[in-house]
Amino acid sequence: QVQLVESGGGSVQAGGSLRLSCAASVYIPASSSYCMGWFRQVPGKEREGVARIYRPSGDTFYADSVKGRFTISRDNSNNVYLEMNSLKPEDTAMYSCAAGPYCSPLSAAFTYWGQGTQVTVSS
Repeated sequence: QVQLVESGGGSVQAGGSLRLSCAASVYIPASSSYCMGWFRQVPGKEREGVARIYRPSGDTFYADSVKGRFTISRDNSNNVYLEMNSLKPEDTAMYSCAAGPYCSPLSAAFTYWGQGTQVTVSS
């Protein structure tokens, strides 16, 4: 069982930056084929895939809406980060970290989920 805990959300003005962190409770060997991703959801809307990173290759994938502004990264301790720059009001959402064996943009492909951290961007 993998538990994921997010941190780093908050309120920021448009154009600002935030860095989200996701810590996994168990060690996942770097050689394991595993994907970790960030999703976001606004009440009344479907969950949207934001960014994913595949282990062990380090390949990254981004939603078109965040390309060039967001960067996903990982460290050797199974932590995953989402650096968010040039934030826009439309980036306001609950951001959740997820992990699973398939690096799909669909949330159904991910097995483990954190509880989420709120990001609010004001204009």
